[in-house]
Amino acid sequence: MNKFDLFRMSRQNLMRRKTRSVLTIIGVMIGTASIVIMLSLGIAMDRQFKEQISQMGSLNIIDVYPGYYGGYDRPGGEGQNTALDDHAVSQFEQIKGVKAVMPQKTSYYKIAAGKMVGHVGVIGVKPENLAAFDFEIEEGRLLIDGDKEAIIFGSQIAYNFYNPRLSNHYYGPMGSNPPEVNLISDKLILTANMAYGERQQGGTDPDYRPPKLHEIKGVGILKQSNNEKDYNAYMNMAYLEKILAEDRKNEQSNSGQRPVNDNNQNQYDNIKVKCENIEVVAAVQEKIKALGYMSHSLTDILESMKKTSRTMQAILGGIGAVSLLVAAIGITNTMIMSIYERTKEIGIIKVLGADIADIKRLFLLEAALIGLVGGVIGLLLSYTVSWVLNSFVPNMIGGMGVGGISYIPPLLAIGALIFSTMVGIIAGYSPAHRAMNLSALEAIRTE
Repeated sequence: MNKFDLFRMSRQNLMRRKTRSVLTIIGVMIGTASIVIMLSLGIAMDRQFKEQISQMGSLNIIDVYPGYYGGYDRPGGEGQNTALDDHAVSQFEQIKGVKAVMPQKTSYYKIAAGKMVGHVGVIGVKPENLAAFDFEIEEGRLLIDGDKEAIIFGSQIAYNFYNPRLSNHYYGPMGSNPPEVNLISDKLILTANMAYGERQQGGTDPDYRPPKLHEIKGVGILKQSNNEKDYNAYMNMAYLEKILAEDRKNEQSNSGQRPVNDNNQNQYDNIKVKCENIEVVAAVQEKIKALGYMSHSLTDILESMKKTSRTMQAILGGIGAVSLLVAAIGITNTMIMSIYERTKEIGIIKVLGADIADIKRLFLLEAALIGLVGGVIGLLLSYTVSWVLNSFVPNMIGGMGVGGISYIPPLLAIGALIFSTMVGIIAGYSPAHRAMNLSALEAIRTE
């Protein structure tokens, strides 16, 4: 028999016993839908985790900090310096999979704009690294090489400013009024003197010299990113180092002692390492740790969440698999009953000279059709249930973000069809093998 004859006979045999075939297909449909829906919940959970983590920053950026012993040698790592300096930057740049490296220095200052003042974390960076680390501008421009007094601000910095002469001076998220500063057009003063602009209480040491005031110019406001960029200001590292040197000199003048952090002036507070893609983050991070540095990335949190998600998917998938196992037993039962009912037919086919392998293929094809049809209907049911879950459940619990509570990717849909068909073939293999081995003469004698 050719393939078309096999398919035609299989379809006719299933149609002759409609009720039994439909009930068996319903079993496969329920089993397939159960697995797909259960797995879609786990996949949607993964997407939610990734979305939540990505809002905290880029998933392919690693934050590197000095080793436990700062700039000193580690026990067991003799001769290995863990200071964050230009040598460390060079080491990180040579690691395979690293796209860009951005050293940073951080200090905290008070910035004044007229009568308004605010406490701001100022980070020194190299302007050429900003674009590679996804700094996007909302207003104005980014820093460029050669910038000195220029500074760019995170989207939420304006809300840090207040009028110290008012008893209720909160703005934006902390109050009812918008900020009263324009960080680009206003004249800005930066100082390490945290008392600057505040109401003076009590006397001061007549020999005390307050830190120098530095005139700076706001050149840009960053786009809101819902991470640390929103709450910091950035300036050319060379200019920040100049300010830090002047502040150290003033501190030494006031105290008569060398500043305690003077040895670290050629080191960075932290270094950001951007990887080419998220897949290489773990490998790059391990290499950085092997060099003696501490490192952290958002993928650490993501991996922990994914472990939880995989456990949930295994549990949910197992529950769905039970339904499909029951359906597989139903297919086996259907095919065995079919053999008993068609024993004489099988004997006649053999006597007519049909290839016994065709008999096996005939029953396997019937089982595969049951699995495939049940899988297709089950997949359609899965999409329907997924749509219902995504349409109504998020409204009840306050929203679920991107992807909803259930997500069925194309790969899962295709896999479900293949899996249900394979379940049908496996469930029908033993009955098909039994049909093939029936004795032709005994089969003909059967009434």
